[in-house]
Amino acid sequence: MKTHGIGTMRGYLRSDGRKGIRNVVAVGYLVECAHHVAREIAIPFREHDVHVIGFPGCYPNDYADRMMERLCTHPNVGAVLLVSLGCESFNKYALERAVRATGRPVKTIVIQAAGGTRKSIDEGRAFIAEQRALLDAAPTVPMDVSELVIGTVCGGSDGTSGITGNPAAGRAFDQFVEEGAACIFEETGELIGCEHIMAARAATPELGVELEASVAKAARYYATLGYGSFAAGNADGGLSTIEEKSMGAYAKSGASPITGLIKPGDIPPRGGLYLLDVVPDGEVRFGFPNINDNAEIAELIACGSHAVLFVTGRGSVVGSAISPVVKICANPETYRRMEDDMDVDAGRILEGKAGLAEVGLEIHDLVVSLGAGARTKSEQLGHQEFILTYKSFEPIGPACLPAA
Repeated sequence: MKTHGIGTMRGYLRSDGRKGIRNVVAVGYLVECAHHVAREIAIPFREHDVHVIGFPGCYPNDYADRMMERLCTHPNVGAVLLVSLGCESFNKYALERAVRATGRPVKTIVIQAAGGTRKSIDEGRAFIAEQRALLDAAPTVPMDVSELVIGTVCGGSDGTSGITGNPAAGRAFDQFVEEGAACIFEETGELIGCEHIMAARAATPELGVELEASVAKAARYYATLGYGSFAAGNADGGLSTIEEKSMGAYAKSGASPITGLIKPGDIPPRGGLYLLDVVPDGEVRFGFPNINDNAEIAELIACGSHAVLFVTGRGSVVGSAISPVVKICANPETYRRMEDDMDVDAGRILEGKAGLAEVGLEIHDLVVSLGAGARTKSEQLGHQEFILTYKSFEPIGPACLPAA
């Protein structure tokens, strides 16, 4: 598939062979009590690819450990600063060792040992200034589209999302899969009613069973909670039921065969189309699976996504730390109101000004351009939203990656 007027992709080569399209310094706080210090450390560098991520909880959680390790060793990350209060349960030195093992520079600041807020901030800023200078001089290597991992999510959905934005994202996914890239769609709680259609697209019958089971799990989880993944804003935007919302959300997966089923932190082993199961395993313990769109984005990035396609009908302004977020606006009226935040006007389809194939190619080419140095609207505006909560997952089974 040829791109149109796009420069050659280049990446930052990591020790595991993956390449990043960004060279970010990640500042990770390991408990909410360290969040302010981490944010203050990063503020002078906010326009220089220094991004704050973190886990707010004081009590241990295997999911949080796994997420933070995956994020700190993401191909878009070149160096890491960990900020600890000192008495939280997070195993900071295990995370530091995991990052160091990849060859990335890493430093841990323990606020209680460093002497408090000001001393910790000064120490952290000195480390970042040093690392940022080194990363800015780092060489790049050629990068192929087949080396990309791309996620997709929809939020602020309305009646136009399933007609324009989501299917256009699906067309882009089909192009990327054809080129050998890995594409990840989610979430199982917004695919209720589409499980049998998905199963028919599975690479093997056994994978089809796993896909259906993941959606059934989500339905049980939401039934226990007493509500589903259907917000008041969805209804105000013209959606009537979770099944109607599901049909629109499902459209962003495109039409390629489904290669595998993964969970947060699982990295696709090869190109193809993957479903990300974001609903925790076991009994309902921690409440709503994803309390907002940024939780889903973080999980897609933890699976290695270099960039995330975000489809919205009613409008959203969020971006993310670590990986660029491409805003695809499904509603032409919303696009005209919020053009400064939107990258793609998929609402042109509704007005007869463009076709699905044309907008799908536009999305595809925009993602490729990110690997040639282009920046999304959310990056230009400084959006670096991030949230991480408590969850619990069991490992995926052998049927989930049948080609492995």
